[in-house]
Amino acid sequence: MKKSYKIEVDCANCANKMEEAAKKTDGVKDAIVNFMLLKMKVEFEDGQDVNAVMEQVRKNCKRIDDDFEIYL
Repeated sequence: MKKSYKIEVDCANCANKMEEAAKKTDGVKDAIVNFMLLKMKVEFEDGQDVNAVMEQVRKNCKRIDDDFEIYL
């Protein structure tokens, strides 16, 4: 399953770090962050609880940049 989320991120470098943090999250098959569109596309592994995985993605990204936000 793939879903798209609106995000708030300050710079392109931070967006790249958020993408890497999302990709390393358990339950995420792939993630792409588009800084220009302020969007994050996430592909989930089969059988995952999407909401629980996205909460973990949010926590992982907040560790890198406290100003980062994902609108679930």
